[in-house]
Amino acid sequence: MLILSFETSAKACSAALTQDGRLLGECYQNTGLTHSQTLLSMAEELMRTCQKTVSDLTAVAVAAGPGSFTGIRIGVSAAKGMAWGRQLPCCGVSTLEAMALGLGAYDGIVCAVMDARRDQVYNALFRADCGKLTRLCEDRAISIPELVEDVKKFSGPVFLVGDGSRLCYNTMLESVPTLVLPPEHRMHQRASGVGLAAWQQLRDGQPADGRTLVPNYLRMSQAERERAARIQHTEKEN
Repeated sequence: MLILSFETSAKACSAALTQDGRLLGECYQNTGLTHSQTLLSMAEELMRTCQKTVSDLTAVAVAAGPGSFTGIRIGVSAAKGMAWGRQLPCCGVSTLEAMALGLGAYDGIVCAVMDARRDQVYNALFRADCGKLTRLCEDRAISIPELVEDVKKFSGPVFLVGDGSRLCYNTMLESVPTLVLPPEHRMHQRASGVGLAAWQQLRDGQPADGRTLVPNYLRMSQAERERAARIQHTEKEN
């Protein structure tokens, strides 16, 4: 099962090729260039160097959120477009679950966190047993004080992953001394984790229809919030 995966949920951008859960190759870039400038060229170069073509692919996968609104839209659009052209399965996976899978064969609690701004993080909690994950809560937007209270309930190491790791480590360590920062290359979201999550979904027979794939933002965008506020203001005036 050969899967091409995209990760565009944060500042960094990556593409990966995995076969039956084994990483064949990955391109990762964190230069500040927009994902629309880098993603497809990275995927093309990756396919070329791995000596694979689009006709070899079994499926396409993408981190469907939460994360950057613009970044997720770019990744989802690219994945759906590539899958549509070849009538391939198209897997949308949780950005947070993909990060947790990318941590590797650790034992303990995995706390996936992305900076959601507005005094919140996007978060999900997992129990890791030699790399096998058990989800402990759904993806959510939560304040750091609320997250502290949840994490304090667990004994043993709590591994932080995601671009909110250092923020949470610096903010929460006094209250949760069991927090652990993994090595840098294991901490951040990468397409290889997306590919592993997609492989598990397909192996378990979960649906992977690009026509129904939509981003999971968890929160409204700023434009949607402003529109809702204007509507509410107008209704009050009337």
